[in-house]
Amino acid sequence: MTNEKNNAPVSGYVMLAMVLGLLFVGIAGLVSMRNPHFAWLLGLSVISMPGFFFLNPNSSMVMVLFGDYKGTVKQSGFFWVNPLFMRKKISLRARNFDSEKIKVNDKVGNPIQIGVILVWQVKDTFKAAFEVDNYENFVRIQSDAAVRTLAGMYPYDNFDNEAEMTLRSGHSEVNHALEETLRNRLDIAGIYVIEARIGYLAYAPEIAGAMLRRQQATAVVAARFKIVEGAVSMVQMALDHLSKQGVIELDEERKAAMVSNLMVVLCGDKDVSPIVNTGTLNH
Repeated sequence: MTNEKNNAPVSGYVMLAMVLGLLFVGIAGLVSMRNPHFAWLLGLSVISMPGFFFLNPNSSMVMVLFGDYKGTVKQSGFFWVNPLFMRKKISLRARNFDSEKIKVNDKVGNPIQIGVILVWQVKDTFKAAFEVDNYENFVRIQSDAAVRTLAGMYPYDNFDNEAEMTLRSGHSEVNHALEETLRNRLDIAGIYVIEARIGYLAYAPEIAGAMLRRQQATAVVAARFKIVEGAVSMVQMALDHLSKQGVIELDEERKAAMVSNLMVVLCGDKDVSPIVNTGTLNH
């Protein structure tokens, strides 16, 4: 396996002066002296012209001569190389890839829709040019494959075990696992993953309604639990205060009735309509 190597090309400005000089001398010799030997200088200058190229910052040019890799030019500027070199320009800039939403099954088999946002750049131009056919298409396909693998490792949500890592709750851990998976997959193409994270996550449409109702039911149960817990504390506090202050002596039957009434008032989800007893305590 060949690794990336640096190619130091000739300055384009120096070669441009030489080529223009050869061109001028060749034309002048043919016109003024009518010597056919000056045609060689003219032909040499014309053949040399395709060797000029320029590179912008964060760009590179891969050089190949008859199937032999001759190195990569990464410095920006105006250069000249052998005109017979085949050249392939590869950008070194960071790029964003926002994948399409794909439908997969999570760890427990629920169909979900998921998409990934990937920030990447080419680090090894040799691998990007020669290890894969099309490195940009390779990034897209491997990103989809990594997302499918990740979705099968975690459930979307877990209503029974809140301690279990899920796609919805474990943002940092899940995104880190996604980055490591993509780095391993894209290294063959000389791609460096700067950042990878889940950009879209939702249940598939066919189960979204049922899962929403389940989430709502879970939230209602949790809220009722807190309400009952608070109501029991308030009733206990009320009974303790009545007993300590000696406001009224209640037997077990009346305590049970009072507890029942207070629990109905405190736990009800609607306003109560009090009934005033104008008779005795026994009526």
